[in-house]
Amino acid sequence: MESMRETGLKGLFPSDDGNAEQREHLLGLIGQIVSGVDELKDPESVFLKGTKERGASFYRDLVQSSLIPAQGRPMSEVSGELLKLLHAHPYHTKYFLTNILPMASIPGILGMIAAFMVNGNNLWDVYGPAGAEAEVRVVSMMSKLVGYDADASGGYTTWGGQGAIFTGLRLAIQSFVPEASKNGVPGNLYAFCSEAAHYSLYKSMEATGLGSGNLVKVKTRADSSMDTADLREKMEMVLQNGGVPIYVVATTGTTDAMGIDSLDEVYGTVLSLAEKSGLPRARIHADSALGGFFAFFNDYDFVRNPLSFSAEVSASLQAIRSRMKYLHLADSLCFDFQKLGQTPYSTSLFLVKQAADLKLLDLEPDETPYVGHRGYGQYHTSYTLECSRMGSSISIYSALLAFGTEGYQRLLGQFVEVNEAFRRVLAKEIPEAVIVNPDNPGIITLFRIYEGGRNDFAKELGGRLSRETIDRTNRLNEMLFEILGRDRAEMFFGDTKKHLYVPASDGGRLALYASKLFVISPFTRAGDVESIVSYLKERVQETYAAYRRMTSGGLVNEEVYL
Repeated sequence: MESMRETGLKGLFPSDDGNAEQREHLLGLIGQIVSGVDELKDPESVFLKGTKERGASFYRDLVQSSLIPAQGRPMSEVSGELLKLLHAHPYHTKYFLTNILPMASIPGILGMIAAFMVNGNNLWDVYGPAGAEAEVRVVSMMSKLVGYDADASGGYTTWGGQGAIFTGLRLAIQSFVPEASKNGVPGNLYAFCSEAAHYSLYKSMEATGLGSGNLVKVKTRADSSMDTADLREKMEMVLQNGGVPIYVVATTGTTDAMGIDSLDEVYGTVLSLAEKSGLPRARIHADSALGGFFAFFNDYDFVRNPLSFSAEVSASLQAIRSRMKYLHLADSLCFDFQKLGQTPYSTSLFLVKQAADLKLLDLEPDETPYVGHRGYGQYHTSYTLECSRMGSSISIYSALLAFGTEGYQRLLGQFVEVNEAFRRVLAKEIPEAVIVNPDNPGIITLFRIYEGGRNDFAKELGGRLSRETIDRTNRLNEMLFEILGRDRAEMFFGDTKKHLYVPASDGGRLALYASKLFVISPFTRAGDVESIVSYLKERVQETYAAYRRMTSGGLVNEEVYL
């Protein structure tokens, strides 16, 4: 490969005339990356090959050694440096079992490449017509999927579920206080979410100026869904104290336990309180970033069962559908395609039931003097927080076309099948690892170990254990976190320090710590579960042994066991 000096600056860009020489140059460089990644793959490991000693001084050393080269380096060398970045990077083999970090599918990658080739700004269709067209298409597709009227709904791609929750909150503020965008946000506006909700709303409350003190956390049930009786009680309390409930985030697929709030109950609660108080109904946002993809089963015929799901998998999918079918009741919702949509980061879609609502956030023509509001161009998204938007809708569009409804159904069904198999084998082989989200079908299993192999989960739920006992069990599970994390190159499990808040017998409420199996790789099959559980069993036994040594006084430092 030639250096920039030899080819000139034009050699660093795709051609303007489609000539074969420059095309082959670009494809060769892409091929170098793809081939290089393939050489680093090991299907029996979760990490790509290569070593990275990420010690305490790793990032400080990078700061000291990094300089812009005086002369550009040949692209073949640049590609080599890029591949070095990927050494020891997590990769989605069958043993990748952590959180919501999916593999980017080929159609998702190709969609991104198509977007990058024209590099349009999706803020305005004059600058980014391809992205605008794809965005209108995917908004319509997903609106129809959840039961919105596609002729009335709207939306756009944004920077993740956080961006969707934030826009939903901005809409709620403007709906109740139209002058807020100019005069500031009053301090008597309140938002609500469950204790199991993602922290995105917490950050959004800070960013809008409402403050996290105006965010009310609602208790959850044993299945991690919002307790709507507690929601009603806390909304009434806010009203009695002169506050105004404006926003409720219902989580339709929590990231820790796959808890799904009952949107029909949430909607009914919010509506009845509005009628009682005489105030407008608080806006409801469904945080469906993860679980919303199960809406692909809303019209699946489980009686005929054309994809031949087992009875066990069918039962789980139907239980999920029983709640996902109410997504259309939300005023807004989101789909993180970089999660179960299998597209690259960041490809999130925000949907609003009434596109006209977005006008509440729109800017005046004189505030966008060089973008939009012309006699040409029909698509100007000045209501988005971003002033520059990538055409990530093209990647979403590509994935929807390639997978289709059936493709997503097959993939999600496979994930559920693996999760169900894991629960069966885990209960048989490691009975001391108690499944603490048994009422949550789907793709996530949380398990928790107890001292002496006991099963104290029911006692924790019933408030029959002291704070000290619960905290001691949490520390035991934290040791398991560290042991699994130490060996994550072999199998990469997840964990959480926030599964269910339970009452302690001596007062207060504590969150339970639990390890997590999150089925997210298309390469994980039910046949792999035996080896997964066998691996896990060894680490659980190691944890118990280390804990016994520590509590017997043999260790002073809890980290010595590592």
